[in-house]
Amino acid sequence: MKNDNIKNQYRVNEQIRVREVRIVGDGGSTVVPTRQALDMARDQGVDLVEISPNANPPVCRLIDYSKFLYQQKKRQKEMKAKQVKVEVKEIRFGPQTDEHDYQFKLKHAKEFLEEGNKVRAYVFFRGRSILFKEQGEVLLLRFANDLEEFGKVEGMPSLEGKKMFLYLAPKKAGAQKKSQQARDREAAEAEAKENARQNQPKEVDAETPANGGLFANAKISADALKKLTETEE
Repeated sequence: MKNDNIKNQYRVNEQIRVREVRIVGDGGSTVVPTRQALDMARDQGVDLVEISPNANPPVCRLIDYSKFLYQQKKRQKEMKAKQVKVEVKEIRFGPQTDEHDYQFKLKHAKEFLEEGNKVRAYVFFRGRSILFKEQGEVLLLRFANDLEEFGKVEGMPSLEGKKMFLYLAPKKAGAQKKSQQARDREAAEAEAKENARQNQPKEVDAETPANGGLFANAKISADALKKLTETEE
């Protein structure tokens, strides 16, 4: 079907029924009667292909039609290959996601954004956990703030059914994927930080509202995030 579409874009030989055409080639261009152009194509063993029908007169080339179609298909493939394919990657949280799981998903979200993909983060509320929707919103706000360097927020957290969504778009679309060496180095650094954190005196759960941990971190920066989204708009 795609090949037929390419063929139907161009008129060739006797399908060209205008009085005169402009022949273009390596040596320049010249305007000749269409009948003369057809004779020239026949003498050279090629085809008369109309490549610009809206010009006055229409522009044609003397070229093998099969070769011409091949070149057009090849050009389309090259253009398609150069286009950046943006995917939407999902990150799922629970309303009471622990710190280790949060950091793990944050790391993956950074990678997705650096590769030029969008991120759709959401908190899934199962059963009575919908009562903690404020806690889910705060988690997503913190998530957005932690990714400020890598992505821009496309909207504040919104509740849809049992899921609360937050969308992030990459700041640098199509960034080259990191090398394995860089990934290993970052993983080692993250592991070292985690070990250092675990060796510190134990604190109250970061998601408990009473200690102001996760809630404090996110609420302090909520206004800044709103200003960020307004600026991006």
